[in-house]
Amino acid sequence: MKAIGSTSSAFALVATLLLAGVCVTAGCQVQVAGQTLPSPYYLHDDIQYFPKGPQMKLQREADALKAHSDGQADQ
Repeated sequence: MKAIGSTSSAFALVATLLLAGVCVTAGCQVQVAGQTLPSPYYLHDDIQYFPKGPQMKLQREADALKAHSDGQADQ
């Protein structure tokens, strides 16, 4: 019959190696010394580009109101 200690130490070794393998290959963000470091795959991520729009979000409405007020001033 096997000793109980050798089975539990083998299980602990396998569990430790499995956990280390998951941590290395996970590629998620980590915090080191208060800094949030990016995933190792950040260079391969798709870039989302949002073109620059008008500073005022309601520019068309403001233009319509200005045109209306200019039309009222002409009358």
